[in-house]
Amino acid sequence: MLSYLSDYAHVFGPLRLLHYISVRTVLAALTALLIGFLVGPWLIRRFRELKFGHGYIDERTGELGSTYFDKKHTPTMGGLIIFFSVFVSTVLWAEPNLWTFVALFVYTALTIPGFRDDYLKVVHKNKDGIRSWEKIAWQTAATLVALGLLLWHPQSSAKIRELWVPFFKYAVIQHMPWWLLLGLLYLWVVGFSNAINLTDGLDGLAVGCTITVALVFAIMAYVAGNSIYSQYLLISYVPGTGELTVLCGALIGACMAFLWYNSHPAEVFMGDTGSLALGGLIGVMAFMIHQPFTLVIVGGVFVLELLSVVFQVGFFKFTKRRTGTGRRLFLMAPIHHHFQKKGWPETKVVLRFWVLSLGFALAGLATLKLR
Repeated sequence: MLSYLSDYAHVFGPLRLLHYISVRTVLAALTALLIGFLVGPWLIRRFRELKFGHGYIDERTGELGSTYFDKKHTPTMGGLIIFFSVFVSTVLWAEPNLWTFVALFVYTALTIPGFRDDYLKVVHKNKDGIRSWEKIAWQTAATLVALGLLLWHPQSSAKIRELWVPFFKYAVIQHMPWWLLLGLLYLWVVGFSNAINLTDGLDGLAVGCTITVALVFAIMAYVAGNSIYSQYLLISYVPGTGELTVLCGALIGACMAFLWYNSHPAEVFMGDTGSLALGGLIGVMAFMIHQPFTLVIVGGVFVLELLSVVFQVGFFKFTKRRTGTGRRLFLMAPIHHHFQKKGWPETKVVLRFWVLSLGFALAGLATLKLR
């Protein structure tokens, strides 16, 4: 919204800077950071007054439950801090177009079931939260509406059907059928929603990894929306997606503010309010800038967390069917709990996973040049 002030540069010269995406990205990050610092303490205080803590320890953690003695009353729903910061900052600094609208729509649509899930857990003391079919229904509806908008709008109807993969100079599929596009988009939105949700188990783990992913996709969105850079790097040029850089900047600032309160020992947890929505937001942005498979590399920590659960459950069921006694690949899944079981302190697990996330991010950036 404030980007339109650049039209009045003839009145006040410095306003011309608002024409540049890079400037607005920095301003969006700073604005989101400031909003997070202003809203965070108030929300945390309100959550504590309302006793919005889990009030229970997940029995699946076994002896690890003893390390959570100070966490069962820590308030959740902290994803609202990120949501308000990202939404307000993006509306202020990004030029409104289809790409930012779809991204914010998916983010908002998935924040709602996440909030409802947390509400049922902390208010009604329902450890299961919302039913699986309800969560799937929300994710499906968000994906269908987002895809419908992208296929209907002339700005995106042709470009969204292209399928790009890392290390290739051209799209491997120029015109995907709608059913394939729907299947892939749904897989990415739901997959990364669940992946970040599973990663959100230790103080600062999920949000720290989200920052590195957002940094990489800010760069990729900027390149995808720039005809010169995209041609030089031999990647898809998608006009208008440069504004997603501003959204990524807002996401970085919001996550930094949240990390301030979520660092060990956490004052607030992200909850499903944050994790489900962040995964969907990142997943849909990856598709809009034609980097879905690059997200698998950049978000490597999230992928590992998800696969550890899939393999753990699959191996347990397989061995139980074959031998009558289920066996486990890991001491516990998701995999960050496996290392806790091995005796690693929580802070060491988080820091080492941050290092892994940074490594995955650099590997993802390298794919821009390796064509």
